[in-house]
Amino acid sequence: MSSFTHPHAMFVFEMKNGKQKLAYGQTPEDALDVLRIRLTEEEMAQIIPDRYLKISARELQAHIHNLG
Repeated sequence: MSSFTHPHAMFVFEMKNGKQKLAYGQTPEDALDVLRIRLTEEEMAQIIPDRYLKISARELQAHIHNLG
């Protein structure tokens, strides 16, 4: 199946420590599921799931300095 039929986006989630976490998925919930695979429970606890921005690849450079 083509990935064009299910578009994905980048999401930048705010974290409790003031940084941001970048994730990729069809929806914010999907992106969080991807992060759950990669991160420990302690790392996931730092993410604020309802505080995120949907960004484009062009906008990524503006967030690089704050990723944690």
